[in-house]
Amino acid sequence: MKSALKQAAVLLLITSAAMAQTWTTVASSSVSTAAKPARRSAIAKPAYATQQDLQSLRDMLLQQQQLLEQMQQQIQERDQKLRQTHQQLAEAQAAVREAQLKAASLETSINDRQTTITQLQGDLSDVKLNMTNAATSTQEDQKRIGAVEGLLNRFRFNGDVRVRYENFLQDAVADRHRFRMRIRFGVDGKLTEDFTGGFYLASGSSLNGFANYNDPVSTNQTLTDFFERKAIGIDRAFVQYNPTYAKWLKLTGGKFAFSWIRTPLTFDNDLNPEGFSQQIVLTKLDAAHVKNLTLTGMQLLFRESGSGNDSFAAGGQISGHLTFGPVSMTPSASFINWRNADPIVAARTTREIPTDSSTTILGGNAVTNRLNAAGTGFFSQFLYSDYILDTNIKTPWARWPVRVLAEFEKNLNARTDQAEAFWGEASVGQLKNKGDLQFGYGFARVEQDAIISLFAESDLRQQTNVTQHRIFGGVQIAPNTTFSVTQWVGRQLDWRLVPGRTAPEPWLKRMQVDVVYKF
Repeated sequence: MKSALKQAAVLLLITSAAMAQTWTTVASSSVSTAAKPARRSAIAKPAYATQQDLQSLRDMLLQQQQLLEQMQQQIQERDQKLRQTHQQLAEAQAAVREAQLKAASLETSINDRQTTITQLQGDLSDVKLNMTNAATSTQEDQKRIGAVEGLLNRFRFNGDVRVRYENFLQDAVADRHRFRMRIRFGVDGKLTEDFTGGFYLASGSSLNGFANYNDPVSTNQTLTDFFERKAIGIDRAFVQYNPTYAKWLKLTGGKFAFSWIRTPLTFDNDLNPEGFSQQIVLTKLDAAHVKNLTLTGMQLLFRESGSGNDSFAAGGQISGHLTFGPVSMTPSASFINWRNADPIVAARTTREIPTDSSTTILGGNAVTNRLNAAGTGFFSQFLYSDYILDTNIKTPWARWPVRVLAEFEKNLNARTDQAEAFWGEASVGQLKNKGDLQFGYGFARVEQDAIISLFAESDLRQQTNVTQHRIFGGVQIAPNTTFSVTQWVGRQLDWRLVPGRTAPEPWLKRMQVDVVYKF
């Protein structure tokens, strides 16, 4: 751009010189014209034309000057752009150098990462192999755990622990205070789709230090006998057949819970019968108030003899479930015939330690039935006819239902007029949820030969020839813990039937305070 400017200046100087030379020539021509009058008019015209040319020349110079200024402005703009370009180029070169450095560093990092990736890929292969092996092992473990869970889900565990304080107060007799415990644990569940089974263990008592679990009507252990170990025995062990194609049929065998309706009047709550039971439950009945009808048969085996003279009881029961609005009723009628019951007397009155397997020591209730003249058997035979009506009433207060139970039993094979028994209960409330309360009263009147005394309620003053009152109450202090108090007040019904007694006995007052934890 500077060289172009120089060329323009030289051109301007040349033009100026030419113009000056022209101007001198014109002047010389004027002087010559004055000397030559003949050509005056012809020379005057060039003088006028020369002024025009001068003005034109001035205009041209002005234009050239403007052109130069424009060219200078363009040169400045181009120089500025050139400087910007140089600056951008320098910045680009710096960026390129920086990028090259970063690229070199990145290449090094990539190489390091590639090495790490290669190592990680090797480790990952090992991890995948280990995970595959672990997954295979886990699947096998899950299968085993699933099999165990499936097995456990088929069974149900339950039981309870009870601690009891108990006293005995009676006029002319020394007071007695004792503490007792009871523990029960069991499991039952499905063996197959058609069969269920179970077994239960329970504490029990021993006799004269011989731990043979000899009391059939009590699972209590008294806290005594110098910290001796307490006896544990099989309380139940049974199998039940309930086919899927006939849900109305149940066949049970072994040592099982009662399959028929009864009260402690005939069988103590801690007793579990042995033998067989058959039950048919009819539910699809065309009756407005009858919900079901149940037929039950039972064969109870209580002594096997090598001589073939076995002892057993056989019978049956019919029961139903009726509803009338808030009132539900369960009536039942049963008959149980006891065959060859006399060995009970011998077993209960034997007190020696057995010397061979044929001898039995039997604890539990005393025999209060009338005996034969020799004292080796019962005076009467026993055929129970037992009628029970259990009524439950729902009240407007869900936690305060009412229950009333009445039972009449008669020994149809009694050889005396002491053959009838009555048992009644009434209660208000329930013991299901935390904070529930229950209060009630019970009464029993049992004549001497109405039932076999050995198997009846063990907490009565005595099991036959007795009149008994019972007042009870309890509170559910936790979802699985109950606190209760029971007061028993009883005495012999007919003192004249008791050998050696010459007057009615005083009332025996027996109080029990229980804490029961269920699991």
